[in-house]
Amino acid sequence: MQTTPPNRLQRQLSRLNEVPAYFRPWFQSVLLGRAVPYTGTSKLHYEVMSPEQVVISVANRRKVQNHIEGVHAVATTLAAETATGMVMGMNVRDDCVPVVKDMRVQFKKRGMGAMRAVATLTPEQRALIHSTDKGEVTVAVVVTDESGNQPVECEFIWAWIPSKRPAKVAAPSAA
Repeated sequence: MQTTPPNRLQRQLSRLNEVPAYFRPWFQSVLLGRAVPYTGTSKLHYEVMSPEQVVISVANRRKVQNHIEGVHAVATTLAAETATGMVMGMNVRDDCVPVVKDMRVQFKKRGMGAMRAVATLTPEQRALIHSTDKGEVTVAVVVTDESGNQPVECEFIWAWIPSKRPAKVAAPSAA
């Protein structure tokens, strides 16, 4: 695949290289929290951020637990949705905006410990996103728990659209 210039999110994340290593996780959380403020609520941990793959985990801590002391369904879904959204965000052109169109989350069994979401885009999907003004793709995401099991199956369909609506053309007036 031909390389494309970095988009706004990629350029912002490249600024991490200017920050001392011990300070990067906090700085990255601030940058990504500006893009999606709600993600800070569950203290998501961004393990990998690349145009091909995003890996996000959420620790099994009291504030995100359900009544059986596992990671709550909403926190698990948030990790998966954020991973898919960030991989889209790493690929969408600056003149477009990504929006989630559909999501299906099926809880197959009880998760043990922290949850981890790995979202990926194929080279073909990335090329399509880079080359068209609008469209949609199904973003692959695998959610695993600490034991390596996949207690959740997810499907996220993301669309991208122009960030500005085309100007309306005035109808000709009858004189």
